[in-house]
Amino acid sequence: MIPPRYSHSDPLATALLAMAIVAPVAGLSGCATLSPPFSGLKDSPMTVYQLQNYEPPQSSGQTSGTFPLPAQIMQWVTAGASLLPPGLLPPGLLPGSTATPPVADAPRFHSFRILSYQQIADSSVKADILDGFGHASNFQASTSNCMYPEFGFAIGQPNAAPADILLSFSCAQVQASNFVWPYGQNGLTPDTSKKFASIVQRVFQGR
Repeated sequence: MIPPRYSHSDPLATALLAMAIVAPVAGLSGCATLSPPFSGLKDSPMTVYQLQNYEPPQSSGQTSGTFPLPAQIMQWVTAGASLLPPGLLPPGLLPGSTATPPVADAPRFHSFRILSYQQIADSSVKADILDGFGHASNFQASTSNCMYPEFGFAIGQPNAAPADILLSFSCAQVQASNFVWPYGQNGLTPDTSKKFASIVQRVFQGR
């Protein structure tokens, strides 16, 4: 069936034409853009670090095995640390797991021992990382003042040191270095925690 033709003088035709033009524009304007600096880092190199979130002070005399954990980590583990599979939990947190002794010259990311790391080549993973950090709605007021990060993110910045971010599931917050955190709050929302749990599983376990 051939659609009816309308003249430009037809009010209905004019209204329909206006809607057809405005709708795509409105759709585009509704797309949330990333906050700086994340908006300009799409093609930047990225590295994700798996970290030992807590080590006993060497002065404590504790050198290996299990050790007393801070209350925030204990609460997280007791609750099941359900967002992360056992293979991505730092050693020494779960009963039966053993942490290696602190090593003074071990590779570290902002003072936290690096357990493993992956350089990100997959553009979809990069996009998910930037999307996770790049929106104010992904963060809320922090409910803790601790920082025991299980993961670290290093995102290259043009002509500057990498944008480094420590992410702690146990403390439900992030901490930024080498750049100004663009939001007034740094606590992880429950959905953001789930999003990053999925990201690190893709990065380190391929799923």
